[in-house]
Amino acid sequence: MKAAFPPRKHHAPSGISDRFALVFTRFLRFFADMFFAKRYGHRAVVLETIAGVPGMVAGTLRHLRALRRMESDKGWIQTLLNEAENERMHLMTFVEIAKPSRFERFLILMAQGIFYNFYFIVYLCSPRTAHRIVGYFEEEAVFSYTEYLADIDSGLCENVAAPEIAIEYWDLPPDARLREVVLAVRDDEAHHRDVNHHFSDDLS
Repeated sequence: MKAAFPPRKHHAPSGISDRFALVFTRFLRFFADMFFAKRYGHRAVVLETIAGVPGMVAGTLRHLRALRRMESDKGWIQTLLNEAENERMHLMTFVEIAKPSRFERFLILMAQGIFYNFYFIVYLCSPRTAHRIVGYFEEEAVFSYTEYLADIDSGLCENVAAPEIAIEYWDLPPDARLREVVLAVRDDEAHHRDVNHHFSDDLS
């Protein structure tokens, strides 16, 4: 069950921390657009393997912090680990759809290794900034999946059958198509957006 947080389509940056998070996110978005263009399935494969990193890093660090201080984590750890698992399921779904090449699999290894260490350091220095980065990442993810849906509806992307892994995970109808999968993923990303912006606000 998802925890309820007030929805927000965009968080207006306030202060240096927020501006850094937004500029960094837009910087990565630029390169993603340049490299993948309209290849949404392949974009999802690479970006979802990165998207699965923050929840695990943050959950681990908050778990260790709660142990050191011998105090409650207020439910943050489980929320963050659930986020990481959810993003991993996004990845597994789009691997079935896009069938990544060897080069893309190599790119995934490189991107994940670099981003994991970067995010780990950011979270150690400023958890508030780290959560804001994820909030902005998810804003861009919602935008990208909305574009994906538009291309499916216009016929530019084939509305293929949903993979069995997606049907089971989101409890979709047996005859579900790609469109239903993208809608479910977009809803997940919108939830992660709101959760991480809320966490960042709570740390202000």
